[in-house]
Amino acid sequence: MRTTRSNTVSSRFTISLAQIDIALGDVDLNLDRAQPWVTKASARGSDLLVFPELWTTGYDLTRAGELAEPISTGPTAAVFSDWAQTFGLWITGSFLARYAGGIYNAAPLFGPEGQILGPYNKIHRFGLMNEDRWLQAGSAPGLFELPWGTTGLAICYDLRFPELFRSYALAGARLILLPSEWPHPRLAHWQTLVRARAIENQCFFAAVNRVGEDRNNSFCGHTLLVDPFGEIIEEADETEMLVTTTIDLAQVGKARAQIPVLEDRRPDCY
Repeated sequence: MRTTRSNTVSSRFTISLAQIDIALGDVDLNLDRAQPWVTKASARGSDLLVFPELWTTGYDLTRAGELAEPISTGPTAAVFSDWAQTFGLWITGSFLARYAGGIYNAAPLFGPEGQILGPYNKIHRFGLMNEDRWLQAGSAPGLFELPWGTTGLAICYDLRFPELFRSYALAGARLILLPSEWPHPRLAHWQTLVRARAIENQCFFAAVNRVGEDRNNSFCGHTLLVDPFGEIIEEADETEMLVTTTIDLAQVGKARAQIPVLEDRRPDCY
């Protein structure tokens, strides 16, 4: 049965972050494992569900040519779109997408009315995990108008490049989403950078990480939802879990009025 929710724009909405393990290169198994998380997110009244980076394949990049699919006609995208429509929520997370120009680490947004927005293609490729060898780099930011307002989308390694997130804030984004596969031993980097991006841009920041291991990495979890003042609303541990919270995006305006960082910028000086 299809779940329906109001399309009325509100500053309050419910977000779920799916911190999951990923079976390397096994799309069917990952989809089977993920479906219960979608059901649970819907049962909690979620408006948006975010999965981690490359959550249908993991970093099986030597097989990227085999595993990548077109977004418009691929079977995996069709499953995402069906879930979004059936359960009446928005779904995102990145996967290997094939275009005429090559293969990308791509994060589309699938909507409850059959919309497919984007995708955002990961701009900054992570050489330590061979993205620069197997994948093409994106060349445009991911800024989307969604029912709750302007939302920015980035992927994992992008977190280390603050210019991207400042551009989102200047364009009016009140929420930024970051699907990731962030490994140990850099947990402290993850926690620090997520909070920094939220503080300096005075926005909500939802960073979804995976858990588990692949051939070369152990992933640190600690999915984070941070408010515009830099306070941690939710932080997961290193087990599979669904983090669900209702947030009020009106807090962004309060933060930006209290300390008008964006207004006080002097780009002519730097």
